[in-house]
Amino acid sequence: MGGLLQVNAQDLEDTYQPPFKTCIQEARASCLMCAYNQVNGVPMCARKDLLQKTRDEWGFQGYITSDCDAVAIIHENQTYTTSDEDSIAIVLKAGMDLNCGSFLVRHTKSAVEKGKVQEQDIDHALLNLFSVQLRLGIFDEPNNNQLGPNNVCMKEHRELAAEAVRQGAVLLKNDNSFLPLKRSEVKHVAIIGPSANDAFAMGGDYTGVPCNPITFLKGIQAYAAQTTFAAGCKDVSCNSTDLFGEAIEAAKRADIVVVVAGLNLTEEREDFDRVSLLLPGNQMGLIHSVASVAKKPLVLVLLGGGPVDVSFAKHDPRIASILWLGYPGEVGGQVLPEILFGEYNPGGKLAMTWYPESFTAIPMTDMNMRPDPSRGYPGRTYRFYTGDVVYGFGYGLSYSKYSYSILSAPKKISVSHSSVPNVISRKPAYTSRDGLDFVKTEDIASCEALIFSVHIAVSNHGDMDGSHAVLLFSRSKSSVPGFPIKQLVGFERVHTAAGSATNVEITVDPCKHMSAANPEGKRVLLLGAHVLTVGDEEFELLIET
Repeated sequence: MGGLLQVNAQDLEDTYQPPFKTCIQEARASCLMCAYNQVNGVPMCARKDLLQKTRDEWGFQGYITSDCDAVAIIHENQTYTTSDEDSIAIVLKAGMDLNCGSFLVRHTKSAVEKGKVQEQDIDHALLNLFSVQLRLGIFDEPNNNQLGPNNVCMKEHRELAAEAVRQGAVLLKNDNSFLPLKRSEVKHVAIIGPSANDAFAMGGDYTGVPCNPITFLKGIQAYAAQTTFAAGCKDVSCNSTDLFGEAIEAAKRADIVVVVAGLNLTEEREDFDRVSLLLPGNQMGLIHSVASVAKKPLVLVLLGGGPVDVSFAKHDPRIASILWLGYPGEVGGQVLPEILFGEYNPGGKLAMTWYPESFTAIPMTDMNMRPDPSRGYPGRTYRFYTGDVVYGFGYGLSYSKYSYSILSAPKKISVSHSSVPNVISRKPAYTSRDGLDFVKTEDIASCEALIFSVHIAVSNHGDMDGSHAVLLFSRSKSSVPGFPIKQLVGFERVHTAAGSATNVEITVDPCKHMSAANPEGKRVLLLGAHVLTVGDEEFELLIET
């Protein structure tokens, strides 16, 4: 419990901290959680340098809680402290305000009596806790914030849940525009797979009690005159080949075959990690068996919260389309037929790289982002990973074909020609061993003066209206060791009517979006030529002093 992880200063600044900083500064998060793990030998809830940084440098105004029992294990399992009271003292002084569990309730009094915790330590934590409660209106008039049964399972809640599924669905394959299906041409659908009629399988970890869940079978039954369900195996993971015959017979009779496969909470959840990226059990065998007898290429629907190596399906012409739904929740059965039959035009993009099975040879506790050829380490994430991918970060198809045109963008920006005097401090730009010039972002007096906009025209060449995420990437034109291969610098979701164009503006902050951390953990802006790309369109931007 609470494994020891090694994270270097470069990756900490470059990869691990930015999401938290964004949540605090842009989403105005009111609560943070420190985890079980020890990072570089120190339990996270005892890392004053990191916890206090959220307040002093990022402007966090909320409370910090521990993961459940993360404080208890500091002494009991990690032996970082010599007593329970010492554990309480170190986390309160580090900036933690509340723990999940009963540890503080049981041991704080003793810590005070032994002089390890002072009154001001407790007052500081209470101030952070009560400040959030005051902002939430908890102490206002009693009837102002009363919620009850009538506020649960409301129509607008289900519609919000459905819209989340629609926007999150990612179409990974669609050979010869197989989808969308025409309702008038589809008389008999076979939906195969034990998850096809299992409401539990549609919910991810920590799922609450769903409100009137609609399974995929129930949803498709509303669209097809005849719908046949065949489990194909007895359990969700298909650990046996029982009922394969039933699935094969159902596929033979149907006009269209939809196979629901992928992951569920028997495969991935907290404290239960996968050891393979392949489909579990005999799911691959089920898909092959059904595809070999179906009248037409089948549709493969994937569930799960993580990447899956479905290279076999990607390259199999008997599988026309692949649709990833993640964990679609209680309205997943409603949304799937909307997508299959063209009531909704999918436009989601993958938020993670889908690695091949060979990636499982990399220790999951190796936290290094950058590749290391000397030990055969390929790196992690789209920013640094140098190996093969099944599907890349940001990938996603649509029923429409979109094209992009750069309407306006700067050709160069100069950190010395800002409206704010003395943009560069007295510390000059420095030159790397490779002769490339960098500027530390902390030495730039006004990063705000460097912010620019890119105006893009998005054209929809299809016959369906659609929305999708427009992604703008940046890369240095120079090959710089340790610098990202490319990185996302901005995105906007855009709705574009069929046969028309929509203009979108993406704002780029070079200090934030186009920089990277050096080995000392200092964020630097690389000078010289950068290439910004949206779709197949790209333009060159010169950053100079």
